Amino acid sequence: MTRTNTARTVLFAAALAAAFAALAQLTPPSPVREAAPPAREAPPPAREAPPAAREAPPAAKDSGTPAKVNGTTIPAYRFDAAIKARLAQGQPDSPELRTAIREALINQELVAQEAVKKGLDKQPAVAARMELDRQMALVNAYFEDYMKNNPVSDDMLRKEYERVKPQIPAKEYKVRHILVAKEDEAKNVLGQLKKGGNFEKLAAQYSTDPGSKGKGGDLDWAPAERYVKPFADALTKLKKGQTVDAPVQTDFGYHIIRLDDERAAKVPTFEEAKPQLQQMVQGTIVQKQLADLRAKAKIEDGSKQ
Repeated sequence: MTRTNTARTVLFAAALAAAFAALAQLTPPSPVREAAPPAREAPPPAREAPPAAREAPPAAKDSGTPAKVNGTTIPAYRFDAAIKARLAQGQPDSPELRTAIREALINQELVAQEAVKKGLDKQPAVAARMELDRQMALVNAYFEDYMKNNPVSDDMLRKEYERVKPQIPAKEYKVRHILVAKEDEAKNVLGQLKKGGNFEKLAAQYSTDPGSKGKGGDLDWAPAERYVKPFADALTKLKKGQTVDAPVQTDFGYHIIRLDDERAAKVPTFEEAKPQLQQMVQGTIVQKQLADLRAKAKIEDGSKQ
């Protein structure tokens, strides 16, 4: 897949998750992007989506017990579970990986034994954390089993694809901005630009947006709907190559905005969007199952007693 197609697939995922809210990124989001209110309540558990979208490749059979620590056997299932988790993350199975996991489990067992000797497992906070971890493991196991018995079909994915296609915006904009805290600072920067100042250099010097200042204020391609409303409104009034006449105020501060380019948005193909569609449909299924469980349960609010 080309870089352009990948970017468009990510944009499609944003439309799936919400009405063009910013996608979650590994790096901090740009302060001009709208916070991402989820279109649906996030499926439990809180850590990672419970149903595995992909199955981990089977680990090679490991014979015998991984190790004994002070006479306590580290069970093979613990070793196998650790291997499976690493494989699910995309790491290849290898002797080096297995050795590293074995050593990590030995260290873990050693420290756990020392903690028990000190009675730390009896402390209320530690006991509560252990119980939460046990409960989370059961929640994950339940939903993984449920999704295994209720797999997502291609027909379900195609229906979701057709549902969200109309939500894709018609245009994408390539934008730069300089963000400052005070209006007089913004007016000063704008004045320097009007005298021929270099936008990229001024962004590096003045902007408080850590995600774009090192790139000359570049926010890359995005639909206007991804930005907070005052920013989006100003952006859509600009012509290619034009800079705003006055600073634009948002909750993040004051922005100097320049439109570098614009283009028609292209809807990703079904195959390009399939991984995101899989996650969305799985989330819907899990949410429905949770709602069914709650409907059958007797839940009492202890805070009102």
